[in-house]
Amino acid sequence: MKNLSTEIVIAASPEKIWEVLLNFAEYPEWNPFIKIEGKPVVGTHLKNTMMLEGRSPQIFKPELLVVDAPNELRWLGKLFVSGLFDGEHYFLLEPIDEQHTRLVHGENFRGILVGILMKMIGENTRNSFERMNVALKRRVEEGQ
Repeated sequence: MKNLSTEIVIAASPEKIWEVLLNFAEYPEWNPFIKIEGKPVVGTHLKNTMMLEGRSPQIFKPELLVVDAPNELRWLGKLFVSGLFDGEHYFLLEPIDEQHTRLVHGENFRGILVGILMKMIGENTRNSFERMNVALKRRVEEGQ
C-alpha cells in the first residue's frame, strides 16, 4: 500500500469548509484538480473527472464510503477491476480552534500496479492534491 497525504490550515470552521467541499456542482468554478458529478450519499457512485497536469483527464466512478458531516468524506475508486490499482481518497476536517481547521487530503493506494503507477504519477498526484487544497482554502476564506 502507498499513501499520499497533504495538509493545509484553513481559516474557517469545519462546517463552512464542508459546505464548499460537498457542493460538487460548483467545483468547476474553483477546483483545478477534480470535477464531481453525483450526490454525496454513502453507497452511491460518483463520476469524477481528475485532471493531473500534463495528462489527459481521467474519469473514475468511485463508490462513496463515508459522508460524515463535517468531519470526513471518503470514496473508493478502482482502475478497471478491483486489485489492480485501487484508490481510497479522503478528506478529513480537524478543528484546531473556533476559527481554524486542518484539512488532511490524501489517498491510500493498493493493488498490483501501485509501484509502477505511483512512479509515473505519484509526484503529479501530490501536486494536484496541493493545488486543490490551496484553491479550497481561497474559496472558503474569500467567501465566494
